[in-house]
Amino acid sequence: MAKTELIVSALENGTVIDHIASNEVFRVLQLLNLDKSQDTVYMGSNLDSKKLGKKGIIKVSNRFFAPEEINKIALASPNATIIEIRNFEVVSKTKVALPEEIKGIVKCMNPNCITNHEVIETAFTVVPHSESVKLKCRFCEKFTTKENMAFK
Repeated sequence: MAKTELIVSALENGTVIDHIASNEVFRVLQLLNLDKSQDTVYMGSNLDSKKLGKKGIIKVSNRFFAPEEINKIALASPNATIIEIRNFEVVSKTKVALPEEIKGIVKCMNPNCITNHEVIETAFTVVPHSESVKLKCRFCEKFTTKENMAFK
């Protein structure tokens, strides 16, 4: 009988980021500095998904993410789900959600914006109901979209 699945160890403690857009898996790894992690990190991309067609997943041992890190995940992949595991049990499962405001984690794409010339924390309003992630700079009022978003 041919094997059709790969067995991956269950997490005793840690976080699973599921339902990541396949083309955003490596970006999420970098945004969370998981490429430099000393803990075990499992990653899968272009996996079959009934919901998304294709998806990515990241499993990280002994790591739980702060709200600003979850905001980064939401900006990169708004349909992602965060699953926290403690003692091999799922303790919470939540879909990421974009907050109303994003501070200090995204650069303004406008080269003339004051935040690109002075030491001022960036601040954006998340534009509700846009088809893709769209941010409006509080200082210059220019829009930054997912396609031209640069993280600090």
